[in-house]
Amino acid sequence: MEQSENALTWDAETAAEYDTPGEGMFAPERLGPTVERLAVLAEGGAALEFAVGTGRVAIPLVERGVPVTGIELAEAMLARLREKAGETALPVTVGDMATTRVPGDFTLVYLVYNTIGNLLEQDEQVECFRNAARHLRPGGRFVVELGVPDLRRLSPGQEGALFAAEDGYIGLDTYDVARQHLVSHHFRFGEGREARLLRCAQRYVWPAELDLMARLAGFVLESRHADWEGAAFTSESRSHVSVYRLPETG
Repeated sequence: MEQSENALTWDAETAAEYDTPGEGMFAPERLGPTVERLAVLAEGGAALEFAVGTGRVAIPLVERGVPVTGIELAEAMLARLREKAGETALPVTVGDMATTRVPGDFTLVYLVYNTIGNLLEQDEQVECFRNAARHLRPGGRFVVELGVPDLRRLSPGQEGALFAAEDGYIGLDTYDVARQHLVSHHFRFGEGREARLLRCAQRYVWPAELDLMARLAGFVLESRHADWEGAAFTSESRSHVSVYRLPETG
């Protein structure tokens, strides 16, 4: 988790409610393919997760036999991770994913669930790619899971779009298209007038722009799929899993 604008988003209250074992992002049908694919891409080496959060992916990946190190800026999220996994099993350095360096020899660096968007400036996102490259051995991979901007939902002159409307919950995205920024607003309603709001700012990135960032850091695109199970990426895909690779030396 990144950036000062989101500091209040990833606080102790959010960290306490973030994990939903067996449901949502933690559902086996979502988490299982993610962990399995990353384990294969690590090719028997160690992995580094940028913005490791509460360890949703890192902990089961360690259990899968892949040594994992993490970088995490939000100390409340890290505290929750520490409740679930000891520091020896999953070492984590406090810092941001664009500049923080950690010791180790890695075959895989990965970013899941739109997290690169938490870096709110293009230069920071470019530095994130460069930081991944600095941590990888030759031939190593950088994996990014990211949504495709859904600007087709916006009518001319419209600045926001509803993405969810359920009993007790409304999700709304507002856009600043000039800056490629969006803010996701999560409204949860209780009894009577009671309501709670969680907001998260992101800088959205088109796949082609992401590929250029990768090239600036020395990567080449190895593969792109619509999900972790390898579905074809098309013009209708709403997200992608992109695998970038450094060239082998010698």
